[in-house]
Amino acid sequence: MLILFVIFLTLNLFTFNSLPVYADNLPNRDTLNQAMISMDIAMSSVPMTGNPDVDFAVMMIPHHQGAIDMAKVELRYGTDSRLRRLAQEIIVTQQSEITLMQLVLEHPLSAQSH
Repeated sequence: MLILFVIFLTLNLFTFNSLPVYADNLPNRDTLNQAMISMDIAMSSVPMTGNPDVDFAVMMIPHHQGAIDMAKVELRYGTDSRLRRLAQEIIVTQQSEITLMQLVLEHPLSAQSH
């Protein structure tokens, strides 16, 4: 599992490094890369329980947080009004979904409630 994670990170680094590098987008690229690395580390460190509902929620929370972090980078550095609007929507909706998943994890339904 660790080997697959290292390979995945290495491929991501090559993908990001193959993008054109301009002086004005370097902080953006570095910040997006850091958001991806943080998300990957958070997702890979979550222990699986075998309960599909719990495993889904605990994996999606860092995934959504990664999307929020990337959207914040777009708002800080991006100039396309359509993507900035999308970034704002991502922050609102994914934060709401994180809150719901945390609530579900704190208050699971009993097996009879399904």
